[in-house]
Amino acid sequence: MFIEIPAVFTSEEAAGIRSRLEQAQWRDGAGTAGHVAARAKANRQLADSDPLGAELGAVIVEKLGAMPRFIASALPLKVLPPRFNLYTGGSSYGQHIDAAVFSAPGSHERVRSDLSATLFLSDPDSYEGGELIAEFGAVRERIKLPAGHMLLYPANSLHQVMPVTNGVRYAAFFWIQSLVREQGKRSILLELDDSIQALAARDPDAPEIVRLTGLYHNLLREWAET
Repeated sequence: MFIEIPAVFTSEEAAGIRSRLEQAQWRDGAGTAGHVAARAKANRQLADSDPLGAELGAVIVEKLGAMPRFIASALPLKVLPPRFNLYTGGSSYGQHIDAAVFSAPGSHERVRSDLSATLFLSDPDSYEGGELIAEFGAVRERIKLPAGHMLLYPANSLHQVMPVTNGVRYAAFFWIQSLVREQGKRSILLELDDSIQALAARDPDAPEIVRLTGLYHNLLREWAET
């Protein structure tokens, strides 16, 4: 449900990204929210057309494309270009649910938001507050990850960013349309994939690996939407 993707960037790489973002042209983030969410949103954000944001976003997408944990967890079909935000001086983002469909910048393509992603870029000890609180059913998580680590969570979950009362919180955020629309089915596939990987680590020649891998792909074939 809530999945951490560790070390998308090292702490040194995250520091390099922050140093570039410190010089960026930030604007009022409420201008990018819908009419309901805009009332809860009080942060700063890079414009979708910002060249720095486009450059850094492309690096993020390239990195994730080479990370097996991200691929297994998200089963990505489409990934919206990452955006960047900044929280400081008490800024926050109240409770909201992300939009169901987004327009890909510069095209007529539509992307359904099955998964939301937040990539933390600031060291957690460098700012106070700023926790991401996400709720899905009876599960409620309060999350503040190390710089360079990313959280995946269902886009239809109620979530918020708590006020940053000291320091600065930088993050990238974006949405993913998965090959498998339903969260429950993605969870089954991820658990099966984890089990296959664990079995292969213990006994690479175990005959069950072939059968379980076949089961995985037959389920994916049954459930995938392309």
